[in-house]
Amino acid sequence: MSGRASDPIVIPESLWQRPQMTQALTTRDIRTVFHLLRQYTGASQTQIAIACGMTQAKVSETMKKGGRQILTLEVFERIADGLQMPDAARMTLGLAPRNLTPPTSTNATVITPRDEPAGLVPASFLGSLDVEPNVEEGDPVRRRTFTKLAGASLFSAILADLPDDGAPLEGVEAFAAALAGYPTLSSDPSPAALSMPRLTKAVAAAKRTYQDCQYSTVINSLPRLLADLRAACATHEGDTRLQAEALSAEAHHVAASILLKLDEEGLAWVAADRSMQAARNSQDLTIIGSSARIITHALMNDGHHGAATQTASTYAERIGRDTDQRTPDFLSVYGALLLRGAVAAGHRTDRHTAAALLDEAQDAGRELGGDFNHRWTAFGPTNVQLHRVNIALQLGDAGAAIQEARTVDLDRIPLTERKATLLIDTSRALTQWGKHDKAYEVLRVAHQLAPEEISARPAVHRMLRDLMVTAPPSTKRQLRDFTTEIGVHL
Repeated sequence: MSGRASDPIVIPESLWQRPQMTQALTTRDIRTVFHLLRQYTGASQTQIAIACGMTQAKVSETMKKGGRQILTLEVFERIADGLQMPDAARMTLGLAPRNLTPPTSTNATVITPRDEPAGLVPASFLGSLDVEPNVEEGDPVRRRTFTKLAGASLFSAILADLPDDGAPLEGVEAFAAALAGYPTLSSDPSPAALSMPRLTKAVAAAKRTYQDCQYSTVINSLPRLLADLRAACATHEGDTRLQAEALSAEAHHVAASILLKLDEEGLAWVAADRSMQAARNSQDLTIIGSSARIITHALMNDGHHGAATQTASTYAERIGRDTDQRTPDFLSVYGALLLRGAVAAGHRTDRHTAAALLDEAQDAGRELGGDFNHRWTAFGPTNVQLHRVNIALQLGDAGAAIQEARTVDLDRIPLTERKATLLIDTSRALTQWGKHDKAYEVLRVAHQLAPEEISARPAVHRMLRDLMVTAPPSTKRQLRDFTTEIGVHL
C-alpha cells in the first residue's frame, strides 16, 4: 500500500543488491528504479518526487512505458542523494561515492599563493602537476567537484545521457557525444577528411569563430571536428600524429571555453582534461601551457581560486624553465597564463599575488612588443590592461576598474570576445558604483558588438537580473524592454 506523502521512504539495503536494481542502475534506467522502489517499499509517486526533488508529474512521466527519460548528470545526482543510495549503488549508477577518504600526504611541488594552503587539484589533471587530490570528507564544495571529475564515472554518465535511436544530436548533447567518443559521431576516415591541412584550417576556423563570439556556429561545427581529430590522432604516426594531437588540444580548449560560458561545468571539465591529455601527447611546451589556461579557468569557475592561481603559476614557471627561446608564441602563452593566475588571485582578494602576476605579465607584453593573437591568446599590453580592469572589479574597486577602462583603446583590441568582456566588466563596475543608466548603456553596446555574448550566457543573465534589482524605475523599464527585445527572460 502506498505511503502518505509525509512519510519517508524506508529502503531496505537488500533492494540495492537485487539483480534487477543493479541492471537498472548500470543502464541508468530510472523508470525501472522507481518501479522497484514502489514494488518493494510501497512508496507513492509523490513520496518519490519529494525525496528526489522532482514533481509528481515528472515522476509519473518517467515511470510510464516509453515516457520521458532522465538524461542529465545533475538529476541523477539528485536522485541518488534523495534516495540515500549507498556508495556501491552510486558507483553502479556512474556517480562518485559520497564517502571519500582524504590522502594522508602529498608530494605536491607547486607554487602556493601567499597565505594560501595548497588547494584542490582535480584528479584528472594530476599527471601533469604531480600532485594528489586533497578531497576532504564532509566538505560539500570539494565533494561536488570530485563528483564532477570522477573520471570513468563522468564518462559513463555522458555515454548514458545519449539516445540510442539514431536521432541526430545537437547542441550540448552533441558535445557530450564527441567528448565521449559516441559511435554516431564517428568521423569520415578518408585520408582527405583526416589530412593535416584540412584539420588545421578547421581548428583555426573554430578558434576565430569563438573569438568572434559566434558561439552557436561553433557549437554546431565543433563536435564533428572533435571526432575527426580523435580519428586523426589514432590514424597518423610520427610527426603528423604530434601535429594532430596539438590540434586536438586546441579544439578541446575551444570546447571547454564554450561549455564554461554555457555553465555546462561537468562537460567543460572533461573537455579541459582532453585538451591537456592531447597537449601532453603533442610534446609541445607552448601547447601544454595553453591547455593549462583552460584548466585554470575550469578550476576558477568552480570556485577553487587558490588552486587556479597555483596551477597557472606552476605551468608558467615550468614552460619558462624548459623553453630555450622566448619566441612570440612562448611569450604569449606565458603571459596569458600569468594573467589567468592573476584573475584567480583577484577572486580570492589576494592583492599581493594578483599585482605581482600582473606586473610580470606586463613585462612579457612589453617584450612581445605589441598586441597579437599568437597561439590564439590575444596576448599583449592591451590585454594586460583588460585584466587590470577585471581584477580591480574582483577586488571591489569599481572606481579603479572604471578609471583603468577609460585608458583602454578599443581599437587596439583585436578580438570581439575581448572587447565584449571589457564592456561587460565595465558595466559591472558601473553597477557597483551606482551608475545604473550607464551600466545599461554599456550593455547595449556590448550586445550590438557581440549579441551572443549577452543573449546566450547565463552569467550575463545573472548580471542583468542583479542590475534589474538595484536599478531605479526608469532604468528598470529600459532593461525590461531590452531583455524582451533580445529574448532573455529574467
